[in-house]
Amino acid sequence: MSIRHKERHNTERISWLRAAVLGANDGILSTSSLVLGVAAAHATHGSILVAGTSGLVAGAMSMAAGEYVSVHSQADTEKAQLDVERTELDADYKGEHKELAAIYVDRGLDPLLAEQVAGQLMQHDAIGAHARDELGISETLRARPIQAALTSAASFAVGAAMPLLVTIAAPAAILIPLVSGASLVALAFLGGLAARAGGASVRVGALRVTFWGAMAMALTTGIGTLFGPMK
Repeated sequence: MSIRHKERHNTERISWLRAAVLGANDGILSTSSLVLGVAAAHATHGSILVAGTSGLVAGAMSMAAGEYVSVHSQADTEKAQLDVERTELDADYKGEHKELAAIYVDRGLDPLLAEQVAGQLMQHDAIGAHARDELGISETLRARPIQAALTSAASFAVGAAMPLLVTIAAPAAILIPLVSGASLVALAFLGGLAARAGGASVRVGALRVTFWGAMAMALTTGIGTLFGPMK
């Protein structure tokens, strides 16, 4: 009895990982930058919390809507391509068989073997074989709009909660350094974690996210400082 060995590759995590990392990163960065900008403008502690909470809610909804529309557009494109492929299979099955076999020949198979492979795969699942090998559409990478939207909204909210919690606990005198420091540490951790999950360099991933996070927070803090005292 043969034992089937199943390997799990990083590509299987790309769809949900992308949405989760993007959402959490935006949650931390957007909310911390907003809090720092308002705090630098000498707002009251209550006003800072209101601004940060509003940013959390608005950002989560924006992420969900944007991700849903984007991924749904991809799903619509995939569906249209599959509909065309089904029509072509009904109209010219033999021609589609030759087309699939030619793809396998281009990938290195002997022509006779390519014909046999194409025939067996199409007999098992014709539209699945053409979707995967002709169109590049696989079950692993299929667009899932609702999943992407919910993941983005939830991860944004989780990320945004971190600077808000620090804001609640931090004394007014050291709110800016505490929020900025905690946020940069969280961004570095998130960037390193995402890089490791994707098989990339942890150090590079952490530094890249931290650099752009520091830039964003510095700019918003500068804007709050510049325009805050104006009467």
